[in-house]
Amino acid sequence: MSVSGKVAIIAALEREVSAFVKDWPSTVREHDGCSFKFFEKEGNAVVCGGVGAQAARRATEAAINLYHPSLVISAGFAGALDPALAVGHTLVPRHVIDASDASRTDAGAGEGVLITFDSVADVEQKARFATAFGAHAIDMEAAAVARSAQAHRVKFLACKVISDSSNSALPPLTPFICRDGRFQFFRFVLHMALRPWRWAALRRLARDSAKAAQSLGVVLEKHTTWAAPEEDLSHTAVDQGR
Repeated sequence: MSVSGKVAIIAALEREVSAFVKDWPSTVREHDGCSFKFFEKEGNAVVCGGVGAQAARRATEAAINLYHPSLVISAGFAGALDPALAVGHTLVPRHVIDASDASRTDAGAGEGVLITFDSVADVEQKARFATAFGAHAIDMEAAAVARSAQAHRVKFLACKVISDSSNSALPPLTPFICRDGRFQFFRFVLHMALRPWRWAALRRLARDSAKAAQSLGVVLEKHTTWAAPEEDLSHTAVDQGR
């Protein structure tokens, strides 16, 4: 896939793209009655719309209507389904599957399969999805971003980084995700602080998230058009970084 022109990057949480946008100016813009914080560089945009499909759809619609990009990238953290994918490995999947209806998007570039699920998958769910769909990783937003991009006839790509391995048991995250996609960070920290038996999992989550964000920043810098116009994105595959 060769692209030129503006790029809009849709992430869930700012910490996912913090290494990438650390020097970017930000602005708040309105679309369809909602406010969005955009990071801007040379006409390109990054927006962190919140966790989940509905939040991702709203953010994608805002980015497309306000910035008119040639390419929309769903970027952020993903859980590994393939045991060979460790924390920090990046992937640009060729296919994105919506677990809710098994619909599939062919991005036209990349390699492998990403599945989008409506909650944070536990170890058993990861194993089932890997078997049922032959998927390599799982997230909560990419399929919604893909559908919005397709509706506007804009090129789509997913660029994900593994933040938890296939056998990682994450702390409880889903109860702290609001209906609008915001993650209630301070409520989550307080919940964990009162449960010392989960502190080790919290430390691992913080360490792995920081490592994943650094890796994602590197690959996003490499695969955005203002850094390398007309670059062929198809060579980034599920085994990058091994």
